[in-house]
Amino acid sequence: MSESTPRRIRSINPADGSLIAEYEPHDRETVDAALDRSRAAFERRRSEAPHTYTENLHALPAALRAHSCDLAALITREMGKPSQQATAEVEKSAWVCEFYADHAADMLAAEPVDIAGRDTFVQFLPLGPVLAIMPWNYPLWQVLRAAAPILSSGNTLLIKHAENVTGCALALQEVFEEAGFGDGVVQTLLLDGPSASALIGDDRIAAVTLTGSERAGVAVGTAAGHAIKKCVLELGGSDAFIVLDDADLADAARTAVNARFQNAGQSCVAAKRFIVVDAVADEFIEQFVNGTAKLVTGDPTDEGTDVGPMARRDLRDELAGQVQRAIDSGDKVLLGGLPTDEPGAFYPPTIVEVAGPHSPLMQEETFGPVAAVIRVPDETAAIALANSSRYGLSSSLWTKDLDRAARITRQLDAGGCFVNTMTASDPRIPFGGVKKSGYGRELGSFGLREFVNVQTVSISH
Repeated sequence: MSESTPRRIRSINPADGSLIAEYEPHDRETVDAALDRSRAAFERRRSEAPHTYTENLHALPAALRAHSCDLAALITREMGKPSQQATAEVEKSAWVCEFYADHAADMLAAEPVDIAGRDTFVQFLPLGPVLAIMPWNYPLWQVLRAAAPILSSGNTLLIKHAENVTGCALALQEVFEEAGFGDGVVQTLLLDGPSASALIGDDRIAAVTLTGSERAGVAVGTAAGHAIKKCVLELGGSDAFIVLDDADLADAARTAVNARFQNAGQSCVAAKRFIVVDAVADEFIEQFVNGTAKLVTGDPTDEGTDVGPMARRDLRDELAGQVQRAIDSGDKVLLGGLPTDEPGAFYPPTIVEVAGPHSPLMQEETFGPVAAVIRVPDETAAIALANSSRYGLSSSLWTKDLDRAARITRQLDAGGCFVNTMTASDPRIPFGGVKKSGYGRELGSFGLREFVNVQTVSISH
């Protein structure tokens, strides 16, 4: 932990800039005691039968749903997510818990290996306390998509959440306790980023998972490397949304609106670079702009709001700066483009047609409601441009020719490719990226096995 006196943690309502609450960061003694409890809880759990690891996970969905209204309202208040989207986040969080509660034991079953004269098998054992450093954009879902597999495999969990959603972090801690997770199994630490990174080297921490920025990934990955500890990094993205000449343009344009502007565009897997073949570019862009113009921006507590404020004013100002630099470089704003004068961190849904691949909106991650559209001559150019980003999280490909789609997916440098639909995380399938988008996987059986000891057992007759 950092040696300087820690500042108070503040939660600010991004819709109006008002202070929601202040919290005292945990001091060294509190954190040290939490690490001891986590290690002790792990030692208890590892001595139990593996099927017991998911017992409390079965109770978690009911606890989440029982508090759905309050949790959704807290998400909306702390980070500005429109209320309907916040309610959907609570339900999706319950789903991931149900999935692992039902399937983790089968996915972690020992695998026999046929070797003459021996009984040989591979078993999957928990590692120990895992530190999870979590972001603010999906304050429940991001935590639970990490927590469900980590806990299902017998590990214990220490959660360092983003400071601006500390209320969500503490509410979620109460839900874990209500579901019956014992002392030390799940604990929330109130820390800043540097203090959390400093914990990685502690011998009581077995591994770390991070969802966050590229800069945070470098810090956490470096600390984990020094400590020689397992690390999963889910970092930024600048996902390509590729529209080929045989795409269903109406469906593509409708989906593009949701793929970019859901959660005010504050998602690592939001479509950000819309790469459209010349032959259909005019029609797609017209439909995309018209659909986006119908979005209602405003008070996130209003049921009719589609786009709320961004999570913080500094993030809004950073996005506005990116758009201004794009305009200065010759890009053309087709919709939006200027922040409003009203209180809060609002930025209007914006579509910019970029002049070329060197636009700031093509080279940088835009974490907010701004879409960059670019025209390309053909499929080959579309693939090359999609792969030119330093990020490689996911992608969306639009074509009616499914054989063509299958061929192209193998050429895309991305951890996922969703054909004729938008990228979405799903408990049943792995999630993660390549290049600067990080390494390792969450979700599915692959995510479940990230934080286990893959132990070989071979017994001679």
